[in-house]
Amino acid sequence: MGQSEGYIFPTEDALEMIFIFDSAGIIFYANAAAKKKLERKSDLCGKHISDVFPNTFKHTEGGFETEYPFGKEVQDLLAYRTNLTCFPVEAKIEADENNPNIYICMANDVLEKEFLNKEIEKVREEAQQALKVKSEFVANVTHELRTPVNGVLGNVKELLCEEWDGPTEKALRLIERCCGDMNKIINNILDFSKLEAGKFSLEPRKFHFRNMMDYVKSHHINKITEKGLEFFMTVSPQIPEFVIGDELRIVQILNNLLSNALKFTAIGKITVEVVKTARVNDKIELFFIVADTGIGIDKEDKKKLFQSFSQVDASISRKYGGTGLGLNICKQLVELMGGRIEVEGKKNRGSTFSFSIWVNACAGEEEPVMQKEEEIPLITSAADIQEEDSQEDIRRYGTPENQENLKKVLSKLILCVEMENWEKAEMFMETVRQLTEEAPRDVKRVILKLKMAIQKENYDKITAEFDALNSFL
Repeated sequence: MGQSEGYIFPTEDALEMIFIFDSAGIIFYANAAAKKKLERKSDLCGKHISDVFPNTFKHTEGGFETEYPFGKEVQDLLAYRTNLTCFPVEAKIEADENNPNIYICMANDVLEKEFLNKEIEKVREEAQQALKVKSEFVANVTHELRTPVNGVLGNVKELLCEEWDGPTEKALRLIERCCGDMNKIINNILDFSKLEAGKFSLEPRKFHFRNMMDYVKSHHINKITEKGLEFFMTVSPQIPEFVIGDELRIVQILNNLLSNALKFTAIGKITVEVVKTARVNDKIELFFIVADTGIGIDKEDKKKLFQSFSQVDASISRKYGGTGLGLNICKQLVELMGGRIEVEGKKNRGSTFSFSIWVNACAGEEEPVMQKEEEIPLITSAADIQEEDSQEDIRRYGTPENQENLKKVLSKLILCVEMENWEKAEMFMETVRQLTEEAPRDVKRVILKLKMAIQKENYDKITAEFDALNSFL
């Protein structure tokens, strides 16, 4: 093959076009891809480089003229086929290191790439449009659902102002509770749809920070203490009296985290702490910690918590309810406020949710001075460790601590049954279930029967199972 023999290396089956030409511009080697793409057979050899790239190379008596910057940089060129039709390529042409009069061209056909990119962009636009239509549809439907639900709720509240016999009032109370739960679900879906559609916007305004925290505390303290839990809230004195932010959405995040803490905690306590962690010009970073001594979470399950429509496992939604949207909404709201949300915890040892947000300081307000007694401890104290061990003893069935707590909860449960407060009775029943998770099979069987009797509001059956459970204790 003469001059070309030194250049027959393993490139014949390469997907990119490879051909070699000399200083006269004459092509003396072309691989199979080059022949196929340029629609030539054996006649490509002997052709001038200007036949392939007429816009880049000009045929001259001495060889060729070009402004092409030879080297390792890839350039966009137009390659011409035998029938003079052209297609775009990404080409790299450089001189041979051993012979500067020999040039090697490597080129990729980008016509298919451009076509696929356009198709991908088209599919992406269609998907975005479909998501937008879906989100708008869900938002409209949930908005329309509010009207009949609120209509039913309003009429039920009016009826409850009158005197009714026991069964009728109980039915009305149940309808009122169901309407309230439905409104919470609708609000979650509506917020989620707005966030997904990118139509959600914060509404910052000036508000009194401690008044907001007092409102959150007053909203939850009765439910928490009624369940037999302790509730503590601490606000750092470094936080200004007034700040500028979206008060409604901060309250929404705290309400969701506290509702979850209450739902998943049967014994122990729930705590809320807020500290100021940074200030940049008129921006203040606030750090919130919501901790509980509830069922906790495994390390590998943490990522699932903040996904849409996700629970750690299917049994969670069966035992405790929920749509799996709350924490995802919290995550997106926190990120809209420039922060992030995280969770730490161990199985059966409680969970700690923490999140940061940025708010604006009010003009002219002085920086509060940190009081020494309000400083947050940086290490776990011996009292904390002792308390954690105590919580473990309470959960372990058969220990004196466990039996004592069981008796207290059962006395509250039977009182709720006597008063026909079935919602609270179910709440205490869940606490009983958690306190007997390690109990023998016979005890668990009685627990299950008692739970079913409470759900059916069967007083005689409840009394019988209650006595059976007391016999074990």
